[in-house]
Amino acid sequence: MSRIDAEAAEWVARRAGTSDPEIEQAFQAWHDADRRHAGAYLRAEAAWILLDRAQVLTHGVGAAIPQHDVLSSPLVTPLPAPSRAPAQPSRRHALMGGLAASALAVLGVGYAMSRRASYETRRGELRNVPLSDRSLAAINTDSHVEVAMGESSRKVQLVKGEAWFEVAKNPDAPFVVSAGDIRVRAIGTAFSVRRHANGADVLVTEGTVETWSVRDPEKRTRLSAGSRAFVAAETAEPVAVVAEAAEIDRKLAWREREIILREESLSAAASDFNRYNDQQIIIADERLLDVKLVGGFQVDRPEAFARAVHSAFGVPVSIRHDRIIIGTQAASS
Repeated sequence: MSRIDAEAAEWVARRAGTSDPEIEQAFQAWHDADRRHAGAYLRAEAAWILLDRAQVLTHGVGAAIPQHDVLSSPLVTPLPAPSRAPAQPSRRHALMGGLAASALAVLGVGYAMSRRASYETRRGELRNVPLSDRSLAAINTDSHVEVAMGESSRKVQLVKGEAWFEVAKNPDAPFVVSAGDIRVRAIGTAFSVRRHANGADVLVTEGTVETWSVRDPEKRTRLSAGSRAFVAAETAEPVAVVAEAAEIDRKLAWREREIILREESLSAAASDFNRYNDQQIIIADERLLDVKLVGGFQVDRPEAFARAVHSAFGVPVSIRHDRIIIGTQAASS
């Protein structure tokens, strides 16, 4: 455990069950002293909840959920899950990387001189990539990024998926990410972009970015560190900027291979896990869809998530190698 994670765990324990203003004041000072503290505290808080409250909590359940005796409705595992090797870079990437390294060695030029690159991730694969301008890219599951570096501009095309960028400062070459019709421009900052069919989510972790749609390039929005916004391709409505640093840390927990839930619905949580796993989560009982959850899980552990739901609600869960079924259709009728 890192020093920051240890401090975060200590703060969670100190704040539990107390409203002492001096403790709160000291906590806020620690929380604001380093931008990494917010994410560390969020992870520690999720871990505390998992240990202290049967791993998953309910908040404001709209409809009554049928409570089953856990022993009479055990988890069912009729098919053993096949062993899966850790995700490895594709043969194409390995081959291209080897050829590029050989070519650079022969030509006597450094890696920093490469100008174009293409990166893809499969479902469940996450990649941290150093770019040729000394920027860094963290590429989320099932994503495709095209990079083109020039003397006066640095262009990144997010063909699909999501990526976070830590941009090296270079005022002479603005760093612009394209996600369909959406553009995000920065010089030296850190931000993420997630592409959708009708726009893009933009989250800023450091510095300031400018974003707009090519359909209305004169209407531009600036986002600073700790802010997020959904930028629609259709620009009839103004962009709503939300200042919410803790929520940004939660949404970017995938960089640590984590899914952190803070009162997200079961349906939203299942959708998150399904982005990373071939073993898809199916919610059979529609009354479970809007149940609110709190907890922290690794992105590639959908079975651990399902077991936590089973433990919290006592609902039947069936685990197979290709899918996980939560609840029963009979219960929803």
